[in-house]
Amino acid sequence: MKFVAIIQARMGSSRLPGKIMKMLRGKPVLLHVIERVRQAGVFDEVAVATTYRDIDDEVAKFVDSKGITLVRGDELDVLSRYGLAAHATNADVIMRITADCPLIDPDVLRDMVQRYKVGGVDVITNARVRHFPRGLDAELFSRNALDQMLAQAKTSSEREHVTPFLYAHPEHFNIVDHFSGADHSDLRLTLDTEEDFDLLERIFEAPENPDELRLNDVLSLLQKNPQWRLINSHVEQKKA
Repeated sequence: MKFVAIIQARMGSSRLPGKIMKMLRGKPVLLHVIERVRQAGVFDEVAVATTYRDIDDEVAKFVDSKGITLVRGDELDVLSRYGLAAHATNADVIMRITADCPLIDPDVLRDMVQRYKVGGVDVITNARVRHFPRGLDAELFSRNALDQMLAQAKTSSEREHVTPFLYAHPEHFNIVDHFSGADHSDLRLTLDTEEDFDLLERIFEAPENPDELRLNDVLSLLQKNPQWRLINSHVEQKKA
């Protein structure tokens, strides 16, 4: 089986335009995501799926410069972009990741892949029943599940948000929810607002090597600096 991580990435955020190319500790957010996905050591390939819009030419140029598989497609039909990327990489199993998660945890991704390899599963997700902080979201699904979504998902919401069709039809898929040891769902470690970026900057500036940050390290930092939690605690997640 070929495991491929597909990172959906675009510059056109309504709340924080260009967020995925903002610099964190000397590197674009998108590069942090790519490198942390690679650190998991369980993916045969990493691909980036962006849009045809001129604003995303910067993303395409950057991804090409890193020698990473790139596909470009419809901005709002993100599901179709996953289809293009799966075809381009000949993926058997797809990990869905978004480019606004610079603290995505390699250990979490590895655990999800290892659980999938045990067998008997079509989908593993840590985003349906949330225990992990927002910003560590990942969904792993079979190529067959993706093909069914591509063929049968019809609504704009199903196409834009990729996986709603899976969860609306549990009778067709064996779905496993992946949990953390404790409930940290109240934390925002994603990037969607200036407040989110403020918190992420503090987290990335704290350690000697931010590439080694894992969830437990971030939790320890927040415990030592409880005022940091207040920076983006008021931010509401955009509704799907």
